[in-house]
Amino acid sequence: MGFLSAALDRIKPSPTIAVTNKARELAAAGRDVIGLGAGEPDFDTPAHIREAAKRAIDAGKTRYTAVDGIPELKRAICAKFARENGLTYTPAQVTVGTGGKQVLYNALMATLNPGDEVIVPAPYWVSYPDMVLLAGGTPVFVECPVDSGFKMTPAALEAAITPRTKWLIFNSPSNPTGAGYTAAELRGLTDVLMRHPHVWVMADDMYEHLVFDDFVFATPAQVEPGLYDRTLTVNGVSKAYAMTGWRIGYAGGPADLIRAMGVIQSQSTSNPCSVSQWAAVAALEGPQDFLPGFRAAFQRRRDLVVAGLNACPGIRCPKPDGAFYVYPSIAGCIGKTSAAGARITDDEAFATALLEETGVAVVFGAAFGLSPAFRISYATADAVLDEACRRIRSFCEGLV
Repeated sequence: MGFLSAALDRIKPSPTIAVTNKARELAAAGRDVIGLGAGEPDFDTPAHIREAAKRAIDAGKTRYTAVDGIPELKRAICAKFARENGLTYTPAQVTVGTGGKQVLYNALMATLNPGDEVIVPAPYWVSYPDMVLLAGGTPVFVECPVDSGFKMTPAALEAAITPRTKWLIFNSPSNPTGAGYTAAELRGLTDVLMRHPHVWVMADDMYEHLVFDDFVFATPAQVEPGLYDRTLTVNGVSKAYAMTGWRIGYAGGPADLIRAMGVIQSQSTSNPCSVSQWAAVAALEGPQDFLPGFRAAFQRRRDLVVAGLNACPGIRCPKPDGAFYVYPSIAGCIGKTSAAGARITDDEAFATALLEETGVAVVFGAAFGLSPAFRISYATADAVLDEACRRIRSFCEGLV
């Protein structure tokens, strides 16, 4: 259609949202569907956060706010960065957006020019490359295979940097793999970045609090203070506080960049939801005692899913460090035929056949830039995950 923007030719709809919508459609049509596509905790938002939102409504805090966040929330974010990450920001160095996705998008729109390159380790969150493309930049993918623990090596980062590189997008723990970088592993990457002062770092720390076993979270500007002036440290309340629908993300970074991002936001959405902002203040300043329970539940589910998938013929599932995803390889399933006659030519064919024949909805690996694999979100009830693994195993056992 000639009426539409040519920019749409550069991007595609979110595959994770597409899978979730397909699962909902099938369920509405009466199919027995287990949807494991959405990256969304199944817990309720903690009560003290909900109560703060109710108080904000009753107090009439329902009008426009400052474009990029109320002062109270910015102060709470500054305190969070200092308390948990050892990073000192002033309110002028903090921005609040309608979810972490808008914060990332604002930063890319405010900084990218045609020809600028953005390094994106793969597997990647599905939106990273499309946001880069929409902002006029060029994503440069660095493949991080399962044998490397889905982590980028310093040598691979060094090889990807060119004079045109503007950003590295860095996500730990990762969506879709759950892989986390230790402080020592991060140091190897930050040493490379210190040799290339034109490269900025976009650190997506959204899963900071969802880490397991003895893994200790670290973020790039914390590990290497020399990167502070060219790092945007992005976070939000969606995952750790079970507030996905409240749509609050935030970031700390250089004041000039934060101001530029505010200009983009002022001409797109303006302020995030006022009530959600007050709820986010309560999330960051209030009790954190529910977090260990959330982590324990996710770790239990991780262990259930990893064991269940590794019992499936043709599947190899590493154990992730954090987040609530697994990213199993299905190299042993490619080239086979399902019990219903579907040819498994690639991971998209695997996911399609799995959904049609068993009712289990997963996201195929090509959507994340590394095949053959698929992603499961295990942010759902143990019994549901147990049944999903049983169906996947039955499907794999039927492949010939």
